[in-house]
Amino acid sequence: MSKKDAWRREARRRYKETVQPAGVFELRHLPTGRVLLDSSPNLPARFNRMRMQLDTGTYVMHPKLQSDWKAFGSDQFAFTVLEELEPPDTPSWNSEDDREALLELWLEKVQPFGEAGYNRPQER
Repeated sequence: MSKKDAWRREARRRYKETVQPAGVFELRHLPTGRVLLDSSPNLPARFNRMRMQLDTGTYVMHPKLQSDWKAFGSDQFAFTVLEELEPPDTPSWNSEDDREALLELWLEKVQPFGEAGYNRPQER
């Protein structure tokens, strides 16, 4: 095995062992204040994926958000982490239940429905 291959293998191993930040985030349309609240087990990856889908016009989850992104441009939106989960020492921890409970609290607090946001009440 070459040094380059060994370096790549080690880099992959380190990446897989790195705990990614999980939590609740908002995507805010700055001119109107409308927000989308959601959660993710990997916040940076989620931001990248959403941005790419919105930029390419393939984000189908919330058509009004896609429409506003296209009409106003990406510089009129801001991604913000609202709350990050602190992973326990358990290596097999799955953040899903904790994220859903946390998202429910934020949805109740912010009420991002109708004119206030992009979430739909049935998503709760």
